Amino acid sequence: MRRSIVIGLALLAVGFLFVGGPSLLVGSSAEEVAPSQTESPELVEFEDSESGFWEYLSAREAHDRRSPINVVVRGDAEQVVRMMQLADEDWEETDEEHEDADQFTYSIGGDNQTAEENASHTALPTEIPWGEAAGTTRYAYVDLGPGEETRWTTETLQLDDGDYYGQRYHIRLYESPNPDDEWVAMQAHTEHFDWFTLRHRVDGVEAAQSRVERDLMSMSSVDPQEDVQRIYLGNSRPSDSDGWATKVDLRAASFVPVVVGLAARGKTRTRVEDGVDRYLTDADRERLAAARDRFEPRHIALAGTIVGLFLGVRMAGIVLENAVDALTMHMIAGLLYPVIAVVIPLATYAIASGLERRLDAALVAATSLAVAIWIDYGWLGVDRLPLDVVLQRILVVVALGLIAAGAARRATRERRLNGLLLVGLATWTLVLVGTLFGYL
Repeated sequence: MRRSIVIGLALLAVGFLFVGGPSLLVGSSAEEVAPSQTESPELVEFEDSESGFWEYLSAREAHDRRSPINVVVRGDAEQVVRMMQLADEDWEETDEEHEDADQFTYSIGGDNQTAEENASHTALPTEIPWGEAAGTTRYAYVDLGPGEETRWTTETLQLDDGDYYGQRYHIRLYESPNPDDEWVAMQAHTEHFDWFTLRHRVDGVEAAQSRVERDLMSMSSVDPQEDVQRIYLGNSRPSDSDGWATKVDLRAASFVPVVVGLAARGKTRTRVEDGVDRYLTDADRERLAAARDRFEPRHIALAGTIVGLFLGVRMAGIVLENAVDALTMHMIAGLLYPVIAVVIPLATYAIASGLERRLDAALVAATSLAVAIWIDYGWLGVDRLPLDVVLQRILVVVALGLIAAGAARRATRERRLNGLLLVGLATWTLVLVGTLFGYL
């Protein structure tokens, strides 16, 4: 029992050190998990228009300050929507579960255009080949003008750029309910596919806003000095929004060629060699020798298998998405999710069963999964983690470590189904099921 407690505490330490610790430096606030509300919102209006919009989107028809509007384009709505779409027939609508609006939701998008109609338009005036996308419904609160009631509306169009099973930029566009007002409000954000939840998780809005801004400024008809400005909407919460939105005016385009330069930021690394061996005592050398004696090739095999399987799911999803047209997004998820849920713990058990010490197996498995998670986040460019994600990742790291500890030879001397293994399997199952159903 004492040894099991030591293993459990060691795994919690690994979880907090390798997942919770870095998350304290790059994590987000709890407001992203539970967005605040307002009862009587003030709407954004322009001097030459009668209609307006609330500066946030909401997942329901309620004033939840969840998704901040961060790009506004002044111009003919149909032209703006058209210029943001692909001009050829190569775009593919991504398939993602979302809730349909009910019969009382007012739509300002007009008649939906078909892919063939979209493809027949002129060449794309922006540099980024935005593809049409489908996603979870988000509601915008709009004012139609004097004498009209404010209403909730769904998006006119959704666009994305990137990989569905990797990281992508996602935009929702909402056009003015009055054609003469000529504005399109956008909510742009970066997101990545979370293989634990099988849903996209928003990373932030600032990077996506800058990308859309640069893309609009790349148009030869836009003068960044005259047609582009930042306006303060005061929607700095939640996420990393600073409350400022990009406003691009296409109504009086000056047709001045624009060259946009991107500043590259580099990091320098300095290698320091300090001759650590000179400061080791005889006792330190004995401890290092003991650690070398405990090393087994299966430690490397266990670490490589966990990291390879976890990152392999990410890469396989992207490859299948882009190379196999016959597979839908749901089919790809159905093929690869069992690797996360079943293959990783089974492979961990099989390899760890050849290891002698429980603590060694637990620490190698837990640390390997934590490292794989952070390699994955680093590759996707994720630099913010909500608190619920941090908690979930710590729990899966601990659970896999317990499975590995329960598989080691010293844990199975008396019986295969020992306490460490049972607790690890139960924790792994409960955490994954709870995550899929939104409890974690």
